[in-house]
Amino acid sequence: MTVATLFDSPLLLLLLPIVAFLYASVGHGGASGYLALMSLFSFPMTFMKPTALVLNILVSAVSFYFYYKERKMKWSLFYPFALTSIPFSFLGGFLTINAFYYKIILATVLVFAVLRLLGFFGKENTELKPISIPLALTIGAIIGFLSGLLGIGGGIILSPILLLLRWATIKQTAAVSALFILVNSISGLIGFASKGGTLPEASMLLIAIVFVGGVVGAFFGSKKMNTNQLRYVLALVLGIAVFKLYTTA
Repeated sequence: MTVATLFDSPLLLLLLPIVAFLYASVGHGGASGYLALMSLFSFPMTFMKPTALVLNILVSAVSFYFYYKERKMKWSLFYPFALTSIPFSFLGGFLTINAFYYKIILATVLVFAVLRLLGFFGKENTELKPISIPLALTIGAIIGFLSGLLGIGGGIILSPILLLLRWATIKQTAAVSALFILVNSISGLIGFASKGGTLPEASMLLIAIVFVGGVVGAFFGSKKMNTNQLRYVLALVLGIAVFKLYTTA
């Protein structure tokens, strides 16, 4: 996979910053979206995993910065998940999974992404409940392992859990998810690199494109923004990716 090859897929280069924009607006790095797009364009797994992790690190860092500036971060909600997710993300990043199982697990995770974009987990919590530390530690370990294994940050799984369990508001969920994604992606990338994995040179072009979409999305998302129509379009794209992954596994 070379830079020249990427220019053979202009639609991909157009969709990537839009994905980054939408994911960053809700505190996510966007790895599930990047992986979905790359799978649609038949990218090899060796390119997908490290590229998605690096893009995730970039966008989630930008997203966290803007949400932190708006004082939406709830540290007591972040630590229990991070304590177990970071080491398990490293373990997942170190492991190599069979292509069949990779596609099946990724497709299942993308279902969460589609539901999140369609607003199934987007209701504001008016009465919050105290977090259960043992449950949070267990959830963190599971999400962390999946994050490193697939090349995602885990925010697409953590966000609906925080909202469904009524542990955080939507803005708090975005801030916590952004940092959670950042630390998991870094840990997963270190695990990937520790076994000799390298980042493809062509990824540099994608990083530049995604950065722009991530900055704009994080800025407006941390303020007030309505992107319902764009989210429905992205949900459709991810849905197509889910179908392709399941049918080609």
